[in-house]
Amino acid sequence: MPLSRPDQPIRLHAMRLSGHAHRAALFLSLLGLPFETIEVNLAAGEQRHPAFLALSPFGQVPVIEDGETVVYDSTAILVYLAKRYGDPSWLPEDPLGAARVQQWLSMASGPIAYGPCAARLVKVFGAQRDHDAAVAISTRLFEVIEPELAKTPFAAGAHPTIADIAAYTYIAHAPEGGISLAPYPNIRAWLARIEALPGFVAMPASAIHATTA
Repeated sequence: MPLSRPDQPIRLHAMRLSGHAHRAALFLSLLGLPFETIEVNLAAGEQRHPAFLALSPFGQVPVIEDGETVVYDSTAILVYLAKRYGDPSWLPEDPLGAARVQQWLSMASGPIAYGPCAARLVKVFGAQRDHDAAVAISTRLFEVIEPELAKTPFAAGAHPTIADIAAYTYIAHAPEGGISLAPYPNIRAWLARIEALPGFVAMPASAIHATTA
């Protein structure tokens, strides 16, 4: 249960197949917080409308509205929710615990974004990215974290943190980008542990993956 609850449901501006948006939805659900999702039609350009840009200056999802408080950027949203509503285990205060979480948050903005996220953008959305480069980045990433995840059950230690939330979605959906997780049993076991958490919600598979899996 959250340490406190919002006075009214948090409004989550999202797109259902966005892994960044799923991070926010997943954490809201794990915390047991009331929220409503406002779907942003990126294909129709709704992210460029003035009303949306007033909430998210870069025109990106996700964005949350918690009463009068507006937070954009998926990592910033995770930090905000952990500090505002979560118990300290989600974002440790001790120097080493905080540093271990930050390592994974940086990974989410670096090799995860340029690896499995980018590869999925190519395969699912037809983005003009270098798919071979994204696969190479993903392979190197997975080769590094596979042995690390043999040491601890969760990304930053013995219990789940926002590091797991930030990293989960695009790694779990790496096969949608043409990247198999079969060679990585520790990664797959870690994904399963996250999926077993009370309140877990999955991001829908893309239509392409659903018809070819």
